[in-house]
Amino acid sequence: MATLAFDNKKYLLIQRRAILKRIKDFGDKLYLEFGGKLIDDHHAARVLPGFEADAKLQLLLQFKKEAEVIVVVSAQDLNSNKVRGDSNLSYEAEVERIIEAYSAIGIPICGVVISMYEESPNIKEFSRMLKNMGVKVYKHYKIEGYPKDLPKILSKDGLGKNEYVETHRKLVIVTAPGPGSGKMATCLSQLYHAHLRGKKAGYAKYETFPI
Repeated sequence: MATLAFDNKKYLLIQRRAILKRIKDFGDKLYLEFGGKLIDDHHAARVLPGFEADAKLQLLLQFKKEAEVIVVVSAQDLNSNKVRGDSNLSYEAEVERIIEAYSAIGIPICGVVISMYEESPNIKEFSRMLKNMGVKVYKHYKIEGYPKDLPKILSKDGLGKNEYVETHRKLVIVTAPGPGSGKMATCLSQLYHAHLRGKKAGYAKYETFPI
């Protein structure tokens, strides 16, 4: 009799407990960098027989009342019309898909961050589209000397220039249309501004495989 290599129910239980512990440890506010595909993660399912392709969706459904989402996309990727290799969707279209996917399961979008912000017709059109969807847009800027020049980064001319995304729930999922979009930098920016406001918050990265 074949035995599955992965216990999906146990996985969901362990991940939920770990996230709840992190939220508590950081003063009831956690920015969770969330990578990979939310649904149809067939790569993970192939690697670990027993892992369900929508396991991450099942997990997030358990946090519907505690969670909200920030989507991050790089201005450079928008201006270069970057396309996802697995779906052939442009990053602009992928951001729209992400917003619709989370909204469909009842987890609100608190905003889209455009990282490495710069003015361009593409960015203006993208921002207009989001505003027409009722989604707030925030600008984050390139910081000279990032990530080594800490005095500059941790100043009003570094992270201080970024617009602060107002959030209202304990768990803030930070996701993106692809790698290199600026998820971690957005989390750090949020922590910096939270500290200035006297608010406690922490950061963690969600890894699909807890190995």
